[in-house]
Amino acid sequence: MFGQPDPTLQRAAEIAKPPPKGQPYSVPILGSQSEGRSAVYRHWRYRDGPMMERLDESITTAHEAFEASATRYPRNKCLGSRPYDPVSKTFGAYQWQDYQTVQTRRKNLGAGLVHLHRKSGVEGRHYGVGLWCQNRPEWQITDLACMSQSLFTVSIYDTLGPDTTEYIVNHASLTCVVTSLNHVTTLLKLKPRLPTLKMIVVLDPISSGELPGQSKGELLNSLASEIGVSIYYIEDVEALGEKEPIPYSLPKPDDVITINYTSGTTGDPKGVVLTHRNAIAGICVSMIVIGCSPDQVMCSFLPLAHIYQRLGEHLALATGAAIGYFHGNIAELVEDLKILRPTSFAGVPRLYNKFGSAIKEATVKQSGFKGKLSRHVVATKTAALKDKENPTNKHALYDRIWSKKVVRAFGLERCKVMVSGSAPIDPGLQQFLRIVFGNNFIQGYGLTETYAVTLVQLDGDLTAGNCGAVVPTSECCLLDVPDMEYLSTDKPHPRGELLIRSSTLFREYFRNDEETKKAMDSEGWFHTGDICQIDELGRFKIIDRRKNVLKLAQGEYISPERIENVYLASCGYLATAYVHGDSHQSFLVGIFGVAPDAFAPFASKVLGEKVDPVDLEKLEKIAQNKKIEKAVIKELDKVGRKNKFNSYEKVRACRLFIDPFTVENQLLTPTLKLKRPQAARWFRDHLDELYAEALEEEENGKIKAKL
Repeated sequence: MFGQPDPTLQRAAEIAKPPPKGQPYSVPILGSQSEGRSAVYRHWRYRDGPMMERLDESITTAHEAFEASATRYPRNKCLGSRPYDPVSKTFGAYQWQDYQTVQTRRKNLGAGLVHLHRKSGVEGRHYGVGLWCQNRPEWQITDLACMSQSLFTVSIYDTLGPDTTEYIVNHASLTCVVTSLNHVTTLLKLKPRLPTLKMIVVLDPISSGELPGQSKGELLNSLASEIGVSIYYIEDVEALGEKEPIPYSLPKPDDVITINYTSGTTGDPKGVVLTHRNAIAGICVSMIVIGCSPDQVMCSFLPLAHIYQRLGEHLALATGAAIGYFHGNIAELVEDLKILRPTSFAGVPRLYNKFGSAIKEATVKQSGFKGKLSRHVVATKTAALKDKENPTNKHALYDRIWSKKVVRAFGLERCKVMVSGSAPIDPGLQQFLRIVFGNNFIQGYGLTETYAVTLVQLDGDLTAGNCGAVVPTSECCLLDVPDMEYLSTDKPHPRGELLIRSSTLFREYFRNDEETKKAMDSEGWFHTGDICQIDELGRFKIIDRRKNVLKLAQGEYISPERIENVYLASCGYLATAYVHGDSHQSFLVGIFGVAPDAFAPFASKVLGEKVDPVDLEKLEKIAQNKKIEKAVIKELDKVGRKNKFNSYEKVRACRLFIDPFTVENQLLTPTLKLKRPQAARWFRDHLDELYAEALEEEENGKIKAKL
C-alpha cells in the first residue's frame, strides 16, 4: 500500500532497540564531572561524538519533512475533523483532507499571506504571523503555509484572556493574526492598544449567502476599517495565492519556526525562540522513542499552542500519518476517540487520573463476579509486571477477555503507544494503566525550551516513577543545590538541578536578554529549575522543584506538588488539588476540586443518603458539609500513612469545590498546571479560615487531653 519502506523510519527503529539486559539506558561520560556538578549523561548509543541532529541529511527543516511525506504519500489521510450540523446540533463522522490537498492549500495560503503583508507595507522574510484558535486542521495548514515562505507562527493560547493576547501581539509586533470567528471581536476591542495589528484572517466563513450589506464579513469589515484593520476569510486568502502564485521561500535550519510563548505560572509569558533545526531534532528523536508510520492515526486535543502537541503533529506529518482533531469539547473526548480509534495517544496526568478513576469504578470496585474477576486480572498482571526476570504487561487470555473490553470503552483498542507528559504521573496510576491498556505506556520530560523532549522511558522498560533515559539529541547533568541539601555526590543516587544541552534547545527568549542569561550559563547549559535524581541504569526522576518549595514555620521544606499528586492518584473522587503552606504555620491545608461522578458515591456513603452526581448545585453544597470535609481529611490521613508522609506533610483541613481551578479563572495554565501564587490569592480567605479551624481543633484537643 505504501511502497518501499521508509529508510528513515527503519533507521529510527534500529536506534530504538533497548540496550542489552542490565545495561544502563543513559551513560555517564567518564571524567566529565566537576566540582558541584555530576558527570554528563547521554543516551547509551550516543556516549561519544556529537549529539544526534537528524536521521536523514537531506531533510533539515520541518518544511522539507512535510514535503517529503506529501510527495511520498499524496493520497494518505492527513488532517481530519468532524463537521457540525446546526440542524441536528451534532458532530458528524470524520472528514479527511489528504496530503496532496493540504500541500496545495498551504502553498496557496503561504503566497496569499505574503501578498497581504506586502499590501500592508511588510516586506522581506522572517516575520511572525499570529495563530489563535482551538485545535483544527486550519491551524496546521496555517503553520505549514508560514514555513513555506520562511515566516514563523506565534501561537496564542485559545483559552487565555485578552491581557495575555494583547501582550503577545505587541511583544511579537504582529501585523496579522489568523484566528477563529469567536476571537475577532476581542481583537477589534483590543485594537486601540495593538498598534502593529493591521489584518485578521478568519478561519470560519464570514459570508454565507446573506443579502448585500448584511454578511458577517461586510459588517465586521465596516467596524474594522474604522480602526485600521482589514478582515479576510482564509479561503479568500488561499484563492489570492492561487491566482497570484509565488515560489516557495525555503527556510534554512537556523531560521525561526515559531516563537512559542510559555503559558507561565507567574508573570508575563516568555517568548521561546525555536528554529527548524530544533524542530527536526525533536521530530527525529520522536521517531525513535515513540515511533510512527504512514498507517498510524493520532488524536489532537492537547492545545496546539503548547509545544508538546505541536511536536506530536510534526511527527505525524513527517511520517505520512493521519491527525484527527477532537470536536472541541474535552468532556466529550471519548466520543471522538471511539470514532477515530487512534493508534497513538499523548495525554497529561490530569486526564489519565480521570481514565484511571473511571476504569476502577467500572471494574475492580464493582461487586459480584465482575469485580472479583477484575481484581484477579489486575493482581495477576501486576505480579507479571513486577517479575524481575521477564516483566510484561501482556497476558494471552486476560487481554482478550478483559482488557480488550475495558479499552474499547475509550476507543483506544488500536493504541500501540501512550505518552504522559507535562507533569509527573503517579507511579501506581501508570502501572495500573499499563496493565489495562497492555501497550507501550511511557512517561517523558521536556519543556518548551527543549522542543518538548529531553527524557523518555524506552520501550521495554516497565518501571514507573521516572522519566526514563536521555534521548539521543540531548545530554544532561545535575547541579548541586546545597541550600535544599541536594548534591551530585549523594548516595546511592546523585541528586541536583537538571541541566540540559541539546540540539532541540531554544535559541533565546525573544527580546528578553535578562531572562535568557538567567536560564543559560556560559557553557551552554540550560538550567531547568527541576530537581532530579539518577538511578543506576541512568534513568532520571523528578523529585522536586527549585522554586515550588514551601518552608514551614518549624523550618521543614515541603514539596506541595508531590503531595498533591499522591492524593490525586489515591482518591478517585478528587479531580484537582492545591496544597498550601504558610511560612508562619507548622502544617498544611488544602483546596480540592471533586469529580462529581466519583464524589457522589463517596458522599452518599458518608451522609447515608443518595446523592445524584448530575445535581451539581446540591453537590456543591454537600461538598462544603463539615461531615464530608472531616471524612475527606480522614481518607487523606490514610493515604499519608500509606505513603509514609511526615506529620508536617499531611493536610490538616480542607475545602471542597466543583472545578475550583480552571483556565478561565486563570488558576490553571492551558496545559493544566496550577498557578500557585494566583491560587493563594484567590483562596486567601478560605486558607485563613482553614488555619483558624485547624488551630482551634488542635487547642480543643489539648484541653480535652488535660481534662
